[in-house]
Amino acid sequence: MPANTVPALPPVEDFAAMDMPAPLLAALAAQGLSTPFPIQAATLPNALAGRDVLGRGRTGSGKTLAFGLALLSRIAGKRAEPGRPLALVLVPTRELAQQVTDALTPYADAVRVRLTTVVGGMSIGRQASSIQRGREVVIATPGRLADLIDRGAVRLDAVGVTVLDEADQMADMGFLPQVTRLLDQVEPGGQRMLFSATLDRNVDRLVRRFLDDPVSHSVDPSAGAVTTMEHHLLHVSDAGKLDAVLHIAARDGRTIMFVGMKHAADRLTRKLLSNGVRAAALHGGKSQPQRNRTLEQFRAGQVDVLVATDVAARGIHIDGLDMVVNIDPPTDHKDYLHRGGRTARAGESGTVVTLVRADQRREVDQLMRAAGITPHEARVAAGEELLTRITGARRPSGVPVVIAPPAVPAQSRAEQGDRRRSGAGRPRRGRPQRAAASR
Repeated sequence: MPANTVPALPPVEDFAAMDMPAPLLAALAAQGLSTPFPIQAATLPNALAGRDVLGRGRTGSGKTLAFGLALLSRIAGKRAEPGRPLALVLVPTRELAQQVTDALTPYADAVRVRLTTVVGGMSIGRQASSIQRGREVVIATPGRLADLIDRGAVRLDAVGVTVLDEADQMADMGFLPQVTRLLDQVEPGGQRMLFSATLDRNVDRLVRRFLDDPVSHSVDPSAGAVTTMEHHLLHVSDAGKLDAVLHIAARDGRTIMFVGMKHAADRLTRKLLSNGVRAAALHGGKSQPQRNRTLEQFRAGQVDVLVATDVAARGIHIDGLDMVVNIDPPTDHKDYLHRGGRTARAGESGTVVTLVRADQRREVDQLMRAAGITPHEARVAAGEELLTRITGARRPSGVPVVIAPPAVPAQSRAEQGDRRRSGAGRPRRGRPQRAAASR
């Protein structure tokens, strides 16, 4: 990648002053949006002009509209041929793909651009049919898109605008070789936009290979915690940890609690429900329709506590989520930042609490140093005023509650049959098995 040769356009502090179609500006006004976030103000003028963009910033900084508004503006008024989309957004997880689709839909509708989401866990036949009917924008996880290309259902040679969102997460999940193969198939010389919280060696290789003289912008150079986020290490005894968890879970407000394994998520969820806390589990052992329904219950307030594995750390957005609790500390500082990134989004405040047993102190201290975080530390126990002051903890009611399990649509049997016929979910002969989260 050569050094920058063309000066970047200056930031524009008002959406109305940007060169976007009038229906798009009207849609922004209807959503009550007039002032862009910093990453939008800096990158949009350049992206609208067709420049390649490299955006660096933590989740929740406004990246989706930063690339989404530019993408929609550049293809507005065009029509895709069957199976040949005009724009592609690659993301690491199913949840993030759906979140991007939901965020862009009102703006796409305004300029009559057709979106489709391509992820695993859903009917590959329906997704192929959707693209074959003609869709200008495909929002996809790498694994499922590769499957559709193998089927001959989609070609990328007409893709003139390509976005990689959360590129560092795709690198962490091992998908960069697959992403590289996909990018090699898009229209040569097209516009590329890459957004990532960090620019490690793998992501930097992508930048150098696929971006041409990009405009670079960094919202958060350290990719760490923002000033609106508080970090607490709460030291607990082995015997008192579960009671502390129950009291924190009974707090007023929505909470995500992270555990290391899916069976631990199910077990803790049952314990919370039996103690009167409205909780649900989210992990890779659930079907995609179940995962979607669980997130809907959490967003709608039917569930107060989401007990999740790291599948939920990568991509989901919940408005007004003010606390993340690490029941099991992550092993990697990037995972810590991704988990914490579920709160304090878009300028809101939030708290990240990590429960630490005596045998975990050394590794958690190393984790904080690697993440560039200096946390508040305290020794706490259930029922103590200090725990209440930090987390809002209170004694659970003890009256068991029942949360209706996420309903699986009637079509799921057909989808499962479709997956069996397509071989989805099974490793293919001569090809490495893809990680489930990308499909």
